[in-house]
Amino acid sequence: MPAAQFAALAARSAEPSVMLRRFLALDALVTGANAIAYLVAAGPLARFLGVGSGLLLELGVVLAVYAGAVGWLASRERPAVLPVRVVIETNLAWAVLSCVAAVLWLTPSTAGAVWTVLQAAVVAGFAALQYVSLRAGR
Repeated sequence: MPAAQFAALAARSAEPSVMLRRFLALDALVTGANAIAYLVAAGPLARFLGVGSGLLLELGVVLAVYAGAVGWLASRERPAVLPVRVVIETNLAWAVLSCVAAVLWLTPSTAGAVWTVLQAAVVAGFAALQYVSLRAGR
C-alpha cells in the first residue's frame, strides 16, 4: 500500500490538509499527555525509568511548549509548509536523539530503555505521517 493511501486510511480522510491537521493534532495530544505525566509524576516516573527527575521536569516543560505550538499549528485551516517541516524535522531529531541518549548518556532501567525506543518510534511515525500528508497536499 503506498504511503499516501496509508496516511489517508489512518486519517480517515483523503483530503491532504485534513490528514495533516489530524496528524499534527494527534502529535500535540500525545506530546501534551507525555508532558503532563513528566511534570506531575516526575519522581515516580524517574525511579521507574531509571533517569533523573530533574531531566523529566525539564523535558516536561519543553514538551508542553512544543505540544502547544504543534496544537496551534494543527488548528490552522491550512498549516504553513515551513512550520510543518520544522515539526517533522524536530520529531525526527527527537527520535534519533532519544535513542542516542539512551545508549550514550543515560543509564535507564529496562523499562526506561524500552520506553525510550517506543516513544522514539511513535514520534518518528508522526513525522512520517506528517511528511506524507504534507507531500500529498502539494
